[in-house]
Amino acid sequence: MFSPPYPPGLPIGPDWVPTPSTTPVLFPYDGTVVAQAPVGTSELARQALDEAVAIRKEVAALSSRARRQILTSAADAITAHREAFEQLLVAETGKPLVDCRVEVARTIVTLQASAEEVARLHGETVPLDLLPSGDGMVGYWTRRPIGVVVGIAGFNYPLLLASHKIAPAVAAACPVVCKPAPATPLATLWLVDLFRKAAVEAGAPAALVQLVTGDVEVGSTLVTDRRIGAVSFTGSSAVGHQIARDAAPTKTLLELGSNAAMVVADDADLDAAVDAALRGGFYASGQACISVQRLVVHESVADDFAAKLQARLGEVVTGDPRDPRTRVSALIDERSTKRVLEWIDSAVSAGARVVSGGELDGGVVRPTVLADVPAGASCWDDEIFGPVVCLRTVSTMDEAFDVVNDSRYGLNASVFTRSLATAHKAIDTLEVGAVVVNEVPGFRSDTMPYGGVKDSGIGREGPRFAIEELTVTRMAVIRPA
Repeated sequence: MFSPPYPPGLPIGPDWVPTPSTTPVLFPYDGTVVAQAPVGTSELARQALDEAVAIRKEVAALSSRARRQILTSAADAITAHREAFEQLLVAETGKPLVDCRVEVARTIVTLQASAEEVARLHGETVPLDLLPSGDGMVGYWTRRPIGVVVGIAGFNYPLLLASHKIAPAVAAACPVVCKPAPATPLATLWLVDLFRKAAVEAGAPAALVQLVTGDVEVGSTLVTDRRIGAVSFTGSSAVGHQIARDAAPTKTLLELGSNAAMVVADDADLDAAVDAALRGGFYASGQACISVQRLVVHESVADDFAAKLQARLGEVVTGDPRDPRTRVSALIDERSTKRVLEWIDSAVSAGARVVSGGELDGGVVRPTVLADVPAGASCWDDEIFGPVVCLRTVSTMDEAFDVVNDSRYGLNASVFTRSLATAHKAIDTLEVGAVVVNEVPGFRSDTMPYGGVKDSGIGREGPRFAIEELTVTRMAVIRPA
């Protein structure tokens, strides 16, 4: 059992507020109880918004020095508890330990980078005298906080995703109300507690960062309140679209799903490409929006690639996520496991061929490779969010890029090639938020602009870019007396 180092209840306003009920957080691998988590309500969500609105002007007036101190202190606190956070993430997400270590490391970088960006939040002068009417006038713009931010994070990387909501909001001088996924609230509660302590130490109100757990009704209460300035959401496309409709006309930043593609050209380093397919297809047990789902391979190297891939699948160790050797473990819940297996069966019924895997091993979906998955099958068209990759062959690179683009998603894609011309054509042609050359499409630096096109979302994350999204320009036009 996890013994929370933070108070019971929810961090709302200056204190921690009791909740009417709690719910068990379960270890996905064996179903044991990790801890009891507070369950929020719509009333508590409204209370958190009231508190955030009440301090909006105070937070907007926080000095750059104070905001940077808060972010730096929070990063230092996570670093001090690094191993405990890693173990907690394994327990509540069921993700392999290796992936949870990466998540904590990336969270620390995200907070540190956000602290650095505070010093870069500034405006510019504008030459108003390009027209005669502006002669003798002074013009400049600054960036001002957008207001209260609602941040909603998914279950797969709860600490990291929450940090990408909270840290840019703090840097932009915006109060933020965070809502974690119901299945994985524990690490985020601890993160918020550390932020609130850092805020108080810096002379800011604890309510700068608040958290409310709960169901769809709680989320709806948060995003439909007209007093908020922006909603930042990471999760499925269907939920993201609903949030955008419900929140309108409030600004929404949506980091949604994908079925990321990896193209293997006829001149690719096949060993490197196979290594990327193994790393990129099965990390976090496949529960990552930019994990490799579609392998698009030139027909001249397809047989060699498939043989090399199948020969190395045994390297992908399945089992207990607490074991450092494990790469694939149980999915977040039984419903997700059942859906993944149903999608595999449906693809096979439609003509796909199972190269490897496709069944359970002690409650864990074995790493699965499907070949010849037809368009129209969910395994190819939609986001499977499980340890499944689908292989299709093409005769030209133009055909490969068309196959990648023939999707309602567009988050990240990658291409393996030795040709600079092919690499640049991929960068120019692929309709995605990022094109990665000779690496997994799941590569993400937390300081780069990250986000998608089409059904993969709108807006960009990464501290610099998220801070810009959470601020608005204010123009100053002065005619000196």
